[in-house]
Amino acid sequence: MPNMKNAEKRLLVNAKKEKTNNNYDATMKSSIKKVEKAVIAKDKDTAKASLKTAIKAIDKATSNGVSSKNKSARNKSRLTKSVNSME
Repeated sequence: MPNMKNAEKRLLVNAKKEKTNNNYDATMKSSIKKVEKAVIAKDKDTAKASLKTAIKAIDKATSNGVSSKNKSARNKSRLTKSVNSME
């Protein structure tokens, strides 16, 4: 346990940040999975709609420092390419 008041505060702040970061990360990952499932099911309308929400979730995670810029760009590129390659 922390002995100083500022150490106690850091403990609380870090726990709160961890919770929000995990929320951004989980939202991003689940939206990516929705797009991938729609592509596998060959449902183009659902894939396009879920792609928009996935890109939004990826951008939010990046802007809050949860995901790196390169990882986000790679994810968006792969998802967009898979949706566009559908017939």
